[in-house]
Amino acid sequence: MGKRRRVTERRSKRPAVVGGVIAVVVGGAGLAGYALFGGGAAAEDGSAKATEKASAVRTGPLTATEVTTAARAFLTAWQQGSVARAAAATDDPAAATALLTGYTKDARVTGVALTPGARSGDKVPFSVKGTVTYEKVSKPLAYGSALTVVRRATDGKPLVDWHASVVHPALADGDTLVTGEAGDPPVKALDRDGGELTAKKYPSLGTVLDGLREKYGKKAGGTAGVELRVVRGKASKAKKASDKTLLELSEGTPGTVKTTLSPSLQAAAERQVASRARASVVVMRASTGEILAVANSNPNFNTAFQGSLAPGSTMKVVTASLLIEKGLASADKAHPCPKYFPYGGWKFQNDDEFEIKGGTFKASFARSCNTAFISQAGELDDDSLTKQAQQVFGLSMNNWAIGVPTFDGSVPVQSKAQMAASLIGQGGVRMNPLNMASVSATVTSGRFHQPYLVAPSVDGRALATAARTMSSSTLAQLRELMNYTAAYGTAAEAMSGLGPNYGAKTGSAEVDGQEKPNGWFTAYRGDIAAAGVVQAAGHGGETAGPIVASLLKSAG
Repeated sequence: MGKRRRVTERRSKRPAVVGGVIAVVVGGAGLAGYALFGGGAAAEDGSAKATEKASAVRTGPLTATEVTTAARAFLTAWQQGSVARAAAATDDPAAATALLTGYTKDARVTGVALTPGARSGDKVPFSVKGTVTYEKVSKPLAYGSALTVVRRATDGKPLVDWHASVVHPALADGDTLVTGEAGDPPVKALDRDGGELTAKKYPSLGTVLDGLREKYGKKAGGTAGVELRVVRGKASKAKKASDKTLLELSEGTPGTVKTTLSPSLQAAAERQVASRARASVVVMRASTGEILAVANSNPNFNTAFQGSLAPGSTMKVVTASLLIEKGLASADKAHPCPKYFPYGGWKFQNDDEFEIKGGTFKASFARSCNTAFISQAGELDDDSLTKQAQQVFGLSMNNWAIGVPTFDGSVPVQSKAQMAASLIGQGGVRMNPLNMASVSATVTSGRFHQPYLVAPSVDGRALATAARTMSSSTLAQLRELMNYTAAYGTAAEAMSGLGPNYGAKTGSAEVDGQEKPNGWFTAYRGDIAAAGVVQAAGHGGETAGPIVASLLKSAG
């Protein structure tokens, strides 16, 4: 992909999760602060400053003493049950007070013991141990969390940077912890062959199972038990995050929900993403929309279904269909691919500033020439790409109903340079592997079939549809472009041996603050379509490509 203006990816801040055993339990007696850290922390940085004027505003990096002292103050107060003192040791006392109060009152956690781990810069990991009690049932609770120390802007005082995740890593800001009768009965999820799907067997499915329970728990015939769970707040609900069970005190009776997942492909997908950091992939049957596998390196967020990332040049599949329909490009006709092309005040260029002289549109697509697409921006309306994505590919409508929460892609109407950037999958365009697998599925099947994880017959829900299909000429040319890319273009190495009924498109999306771009790959082989992303890893053909190709091969 070419070097161009960077697009900022929005990501949720997630803390490290650190395990550990708990050494000290607070009873009636107070706990000396030094006991939490096994001695005075001052020796860690050898600071000789014994006194300092209270009125001075401290600046500069935090010292080891400052970090451990601030962490100690917070952890000691929390452990002793002094919510006011613990909250005062943070940079958001009001939010800290509310959540720490609820930790005892609503989550019903008592006997809290905290054990800090080794400091790493401004961050201190710690383990938590306590007891959750509801009526006459009690169970132990243990998990790891972490806190970060920052300076208060007004006076430079070191304080704990407050986020809900400090209390528990499963919490986002605005979420709460509650112990009581479960909001939804549990579900027993089955694969397409009738085998049980569990997060222990398939780590990527934890968030999927949470979503299935939220959607079908009350419809599947189960009865609720008693549990400690994360109840999502307004911000999390806006992101379609599901409530999450953290500890089951008494079992409910699960209902049964059958999914479309293939046990063999799901296992293969889990293995593939496990070999890469920040990798996500989706496999689906193009002719029906059935999702056969979904996997993420990070089991705590379903990037494959709910990610919102710039898709880079994989978006050129949608753009190419638009240009062909409007007569602005044709697979075997000459098409410009200069080194640079200015538009809307930006200067766009190709990767390594390459150019193709006298080449066809097919050659530009296969080599992922940015300027071949940017050069046509002046012939398009601001909403042309948005309409194409919505009307032909079923994207950016926020109406998919797959059985669990999803982000259905976003192709906003833009103008000038941002509109041009959207043609190559940058600008404001946002997608995830589910969206891009669906794009390849639309190409190989000839029409959009909304992906789904649970058959609509289970609950009578309606699936999303597209307003129209591509003409036979446009479809044939688009297949030719993707086939040529898989055989001879940037996807050829990854797709080697999978032809001839196949097609692919690579992509790289630049993100502010990342040394390497996000690598994308979308492809099909026969009736199976798949897409993947590996974040901050480099070009898609080398990163996501092998993951997708391996799963297409496994699908037969």
